[in-house]
Amino acid sequence: MPDCSSSFVEVLYTGGTIGMQPSSTGLVPATGFEARAREAQREREEAEIARWRLRELEPLIDSANMTPAHWRRLVEATLLAVDEGASGVLILHGTDTLAYSAAALSFQLLGIEVPVVITGAMLPAGVTGSDAWENFFDGLRAVAVAPPDRLTVQFHGQSFAGVSCRKVMSHGREAFLPALAASGRLQTTSLPDALRARAERRPARVAVVELFPGITAAQLEGMLAGEVEGLVLECYGSGTAPSEDQALIAVLEQACARGVLVVAISLCHGGGVSLSTYAAGSRLAQIGVIGGGAMTREAALGKLHWLLGSELSAAQRRDWLARDVLGERGESIQPAGVSC
Repeated sequence: MPDCSSSFVEVLYTGGTIGMQPSSTGLVPATGFEARAREAQREREEAEIARWRLRELEPLIDSANMTPAHWRRLVEATLLAVDEGASGVLILHGTDTLAYSAAALSFQLLGIEVPVVITGAMLPAGVTGSDAWENFFDGLRAVAVAPPDRLTVQFHGQSFAGVSCRKVMSHGREAFLPALAASGRLQTTSLPDALRARAERRPARVAVVELFPGITAAQLEGMLAGEVEGLVLECYGSGTAPSEDQALIAVLEQACARGVLVVAISLCHGGGVSLSTYAAGSRLAQIGVIGGGAMTREAALGKLHWLLGSELSAAQRRDWLARDVLGERGESIQPAGVSC
């Protein structure tokens, strides 16, 4: 490991396609990424890249296996790097759940005051046409210029806030786009210590339910089993649900009454929710569901984990869920030609 007496960037390698190698069953995470990256740096003559060191977060994973426990490990590894003198952190992550981790870490890393950038690749390093080295070295360059008060996603030459990121393509280099016109920067000066990166946290139990024609109360009740503490409810349009299904509404009402934090977001690609627009949405607000504005599924899930894992009171959690902390509730970006 390099001498850390001067400024350096910490690279946290979680696995993912960027460093995968072929096996008899398909691509699998592989060790040895640092040696390959340093060789690529010499071959590409990337002289302007900041000093960096790499830590493999074992066991390396396919990002399909990413969990909230991994998010906590990334927070701890980032804090350790900062304590050891890192001027910034680059996270190498698989693309399938990169947007989820970017959103969750945007909240959980609040207050560390060094830039954090996350990237990955659609094809493994060394494969013809791979975007791995482009994204890796762009990520290192991005750490040098990224604002220290937000998490940035760097992919295919683009940079955008972690709370606005969505994976929109399963193939090709332009896999990610921002879903929100969000700055990703803290919108308040009064963030409590319990919500900062160094605060004690506990695991939270959060679920996501997407409404669809024919969903039953029993199906919803099944998702709320297992002592679920938070629910992302993906609604139609501007925040409507089958309000004439009294049994389904009763399940939601009972969940809210026992303290489950329920946030409503839209299934649409743009626009967000406004629960007061339709009676079918107002019913949700009446039973205690909180409108999520233009939050994405990734941002809503990450925000619930952040709040429910904190030592705030139930009332404080509801209050912070309704606030626009990083611009996550703000104006959405509707892709051209895309509607509900």
